[in-house]
Amino acid sequence: MHLNEYQQAALRTAAPKDKPNEVFHLLLGLVGEAGELAEKAKKIVRDKDSDFTQWDPEDLTKELGDTLWYIAVLANHFDVPLEQVAHLNLTKLADRQSRNKLSGSGDNR
Repeated sequence: MHLNEYQQAALRTAAPKDKPNEVFHLLLGLVGEAGELAEKAKKIVRDKDSDFTQWDPEDLTKELGDTLWYIAVLANHFDVPLEQVAHLNLTKLADRQSRNKLSGSGDNR
């Protein structure tokens, strides 16, 4: 499945763009899902001596999927195709890599 196809399919379960506070809802949902991933990772660190091979791949895939849904719908809210998000991100990272600037902080390094 292509990313833009996924984005269009995800929109079938999204609220309308004009729903009050929808951007806020999407942002909080994205942060919440990312937080669920972090919480599960924390428990692996705490309870399994940081052995991430014990992370259930099916559970991880479901959580990543929830995060992807929010990203896809949020991007659509601003008329940004998901494939454009992915392409721009890879282009940015390749540029940083070519300049040996992958580490560090800040968007414009």
